[in-house]
Amino acid sequence: MSPVLPVVAVVGRPNVGKSTIVNRIVGRREAIVQEKPGVTRDRKELVADWNGRSFRIIDTGGWIATDEPLAKQVSLQAERAIRESDVVMVVVDVTVGLTDEDAQIARILQRADRPVLLVANKADDDRRERDIWPMVKLGLGDPHPLSAIHGRGSGDLLDALVKLLPPAPEVAEPVEADADRMFSVAIVGRPNVGKSTLFNRLVGDERSVVHDMPGTTRDTIDTIVESEDGTLKFIDTAGMRRKSRVDEDTEYYSVLRALDAVDLADAALLVIDATEGVSHQDQRLAERIDGAGTAIVLVLNKWDLIATEEREQIQVDVADRMGFLGYAPTLKLSALTGKNLKSVLPALREAETAYHMRIPTAALNRVVREAQQRHPPPLDKRHRPRILYATQGAADPPTFTLFATRNLPATYLRYIERMIREYFELGPTPIKLRVRRRGE
Repeated sequence: MSPVLPVVAVVGRPNVGKSTIVNRIVGRREAIVQEKPGVTRDRKELVADWNGRSFRIIDTGGWIATDEPLAKQVSLQAERAIRESDVVMVVVDVTVGLTDEDAQIARILQRADRPVLLVANKADDDRRERDIWPMVKLGLGDPHPLSAIHGRGSGDLLDALVKLLPPAPEVAEPVEADADRMFSVAIVGRPNVGKSTLFNRLVGDERSVVHDMPGTTRDTIDTIVESEDGTLKFIDTAGMRRKSRVDEDTEYYSVLRALDAVDLADAALLVIDATEGVSHQDQRLAERIDGAGTAIVLVLNKWDLIATEEREQIQVDVADRMGFLGYAPTLKLSALTGKNLKSVLPALREAETAYHMRIPTAALNRVVREAQQRHPPPLDKRHRPRILYATQGAADPPTFTLFATRNLPATYLRYIERMIREYFELGPTPIKLRVRRRGE
């Protein structure tokens, strides 16, 4: 996301409708919403536009005055969003009225030296709209009535917001198109394997809430990182458990968002807890990534906790259970300490190069001919198939079409895939092979 765009932070105590407001402003259901407090935990940044003026809007978790570790981290994330913003939109619930937490947030904002827009949400009708005026006691200016769920008052609110934004640059920079073209990397895995810790290490910022309770991350969080080798977009996702163990609606939608991130990403870092080994769920996730045509790098996290004499056996188990990902590199690191973290970016760059690779048709057919000469295809009903011609139909990932006289068995296609991969050094990216028979 372009740093030129002004930043608007949406803050408030839990369950006042912050995520619903963000969804209303961006015009689509991006933030997970549920009628209970504590659903939003991390900061989620999105690009919004009103009457031709673009800005970044940050959805934050509910601010709570408490010493409970997870809630305290969520509150700290909200306070960071305030410091990084150009305008703060503070949300209160008109149906509940003022609370002590509203007053505490107001005191923080009075010291923040930022323009503040006070939003009285859930003013769904004229009677509720008359109840907004006690909010003036917060000392944050006149409240703006809004019904985020119905859209009532949203136009007036956005008009007021745009007036508070800093002056627009003379030349607008393209934002969403550039972000869409970036090589995107989804960080996926089961709950509590260290995804958010790895994410924060890679982006060099405490960007996601990290806590030792499984399921801390509820939504997908993305950050664009500039490195010496270029730009990458990292996407932190919620932990994915077996469907039978997903026991609440919020987690169900979190898993759907995570799976969408896998399908849309160019590459995935599949994080596995080395102290627990490869589980059946890890295998299922790997199959999903491979099936989506997404480049994959396996990450054995918490490697520093493994005794030296146990490491060889763990590597054997990983190779055995993830045998169908023989092309994927396996990195052994500790996200918590940063040990061996420097191996991640080179592996991703290798995956990016292979993911975008295009192979000349003449060179491809030369390799396919040599492969057939070494090992001809097996007989099919007393007739031996032949591959007449091969071409690359697409990249991202590399996709090849084989024109053959008859059907080719899966085992022979795997052999052809291995030959193409080795000869052209395609590395940690999946390859798709399609077969068309003569006459089709």
